[in-house]
Amino acid sequence: MSEPELGSEVVIQNVTIDSRSAGEGDLFVPIMAERDGHDFVAAAIDAGATAYLRSAPAPDERAPSIAVADTSQALLQLGEAARDRIDAHIVGVTGSVGKTSVKDLIRSVCAQHVTTHANVASFNNELGVPLTLLGTPEGAGVVIIEMGARNVGHIQLLCGIARPTVGVITSVAAVHTEIFGSIEQVAAAKGELAEALPASGTLVLNADDPNVIAMAARSGADRVLTYGASDADVVFSNVVVGADLHPSFTLVTPLGDAHIELGVAGAHMAQNAAAAAAVGIAVGVPLDRIVEGLNAPVISPLRMDVQKTEAGATIINDSYNANPTSMAAALDALSALAADRRIAVLGVMGELGATEQQDHLAITERALAAGIEPIAVDAPMYGPLATHVEDVAAAVRHLGDLGHTDAVLVKGSRVAGMERVAAALLGP
Repeated sequence: MSEPELGSEVVIQNVTIDSRSAGEGDLFVPIMAERDGHDFVAAAIDAGATAYLRSAPAPDERAPSIAVADTSQALLQLGEAARDRIDAHIVGVTGSVGKTSVKDLIRSVCAQHVTTHANVASFNNELGVPLTLLGTPEGAGVVIIEMGARNVGHIQLLCGIARPTVGVITSVAAVHTEIFGSIEQVAAAKGELAEALPASGTLVLNADDPNVIAMAARSGADRVLTYGASDADVVFSNVVVGADLHPSFTLVTPLGDAHIELGVAGAHMAQNAAAAAAVGIAVGVPLDRIVEGLNAPVISPLRMDVQKTEAGATIINDSYNANPTSMAAALDALSALAADRRIAVLGVMGELGATEQQDHLAITERALAAGIEPIAVDAPMYGPLATHVEDVAAAVRHLGDLGHTDAVLVKGSRVAGMERVAAALLGP
């Protein structure tokens, strides 16, 4: 890579915080985290990065740099500047459960009608939100931004950068209560999205969750659209789960009724699809395009990914994350499968606080009541009624030879790394 001449201009086409993905035209932003991001400046330049930010003396003079007081704060400011140039519907999505799947389904629905951009996977924090805004292509009509919360005030911060015009709140559940302290605090945090919407905005709420529907009172948005199993603007009904675990159902909307053959597994995904349909209505997607988007979505990896082993066993890889609500939904999906033997290989559910023990025991009891064998991987909280193994290799050995009459769910919080179990079962 040739060095730019002093005083010459360089053109930045993209912003990245990952030196491994850097390329020509990229501005590399070194983040101070577990490691000092400045240590990766040379690697970013080697990969083609055109320039970089720094909050320390320039570690590499082969590319121009911009000195800032705080690289993370500078990234937020870049995100705000990018937002100023975006003339599109900005859809913020939050909730205790389902926000990534809802985000993916919204993207699929809106992409049938208009250029659509969304954050990658669950890149939903103060790094991911500005990077999503900075990566928005010219001419985008819808930008979807998932918003996670580590505590009260976090979503308010993210909304200050993204300035959403549509807000979706999927659920309030006892998730991350070790951090938040109570479900009331979870509701307080998630409701910050409702409060951030302008009067011209649209708030989309889950009518089946009392804590969510109550957030209508916290918003100044002129328009509220609800979705749910009944008594909502967008209703999903007559849900039938096929042999592949994909649900079909009737979608009742202000635009008319439609039959959906949802392109993702899990009966609980029908509710997420209704949320996506409501957003489609809010941003002007015709009903036929909404149907097309729901019938053939692209979902982020490690979420209700149903595959077969060479021997014909069914593996449900839902290993991206876990909490009591999503774990119960995944067990329900497993119990709906036609199989002689149903097994749930479970990793720890993290950040549950004082209810940790009872929440894990309740999942074991739910599995056993449904005829599912629970196997806990390095997670003693599931109690004595579960089979316990110490690691991934032991879990795979315990399962033995799986055949076409066997079905296995693999699930746990991100820290458990349960995708390794699914990978070992599915093979190369």
